[in-house]
Amino acid sequence: MVCAFCRAHARFLILWDRAFLTSKRSMGCEAMSIEIRVDSLSFLYGARTVFSDVSLTVEAGSFTGVVGPNGAGKTTLLKCIAGLLRPASGRVMLGDDDVSSLSRTAVAKIVAVVPQDHHVHFDFTVEEFVMLGRLPHHGRSLRQTGCDREIVARAMALTGVASLADRYVTALSGGERQRAAIARALAQEPQVLLLDEPTSHLDIGHQVDVLDLIGGMCEDEGMTVIGVFHDLNLAAMYCDQIIMMGGGTARWYGSPREVLTQERVVSVYGDRVVVDEHPVYDAPLVVPVSRRSSRKQMALTRQ
Repeated sequence: MVCAFCRAHARFLILWDRAFLTSKRSMGCEAMSIEIRVDSLSFLYGARTVFSDVSLTVEAGSFTGVVGPNGAGKTTLLKCIAGLLRPASGRVMLGDDDVSSLSRTAVAKIVAVVPQDHHVHFDFTVEEFVMLGRLPHHGRSLRQTGCDREIVARAMALTGVASLADRYVTALSGGERQRAAIARALAQEPQVLLLDEPTSHLDIGHQVDVLDLIGGMCEDEGMTVIGVFHDLNLAAMYCDQIIMMGGGTARWYGSPREVLTQERVVSVYGDRVVVDEHPVYDAPLVVPVSRRSSRKQMALTRQ
């Protein structure tokens, strides 16, 4: 039988192949912000077109949100940008490089991805799980340095999982596991961070903490971030630009105020929303409206 250490080592190597390597910043070089350009991108699952003719430019150091109804192709677009899926036509440019021409290792030096779901089949502690983000610095070696431990400790502290360092990832709640996954991505020190529903499973307090952290990475370190959102109000509050997917393409791309208008939101999501002014932030507020008459609605109407 294969010993537990060998199984764990094998798992480490598999994860290394999927991991995304760190930027030159970790080797003492200043990292440059990366612009992302999508040119006439189309993707098919079999004979079904998920989206077609998507073209846009994500500015270096910006925070861009991708919104749209279920099945609009938001996650698929994110995977194409990461080079994890090959489009039917078009291209994705990371700076001056076509992502399809780069090796996995080359893409990994630029991009880190936090997927929507995190399946961990070994009993890694949270600290070990976050440390996976440092493996690319040492090839296939399990060796750790004091610098690695400092970076991992900082990533765990920033995402609020330092107190969970000795807990097994398999024993965490969905929200705790989501924060640990973000910590692992930050431990890689990427130039581009792609997040698929980064606030899923998080309570309101941790949603704000995580998005404050990610927004700070854009402003302070020049990280380029693209995140998929179902919560339009969080996207409006935090994102510099919003891509609204629908009808088999990117329908609109621009600032939150340009994209999240009453007319445009209704055209994609249906007539069950009202767009108003946010009471705190200089941003639109999207309010869902029930078709079912209720005492609460009637009371508001009487007022």
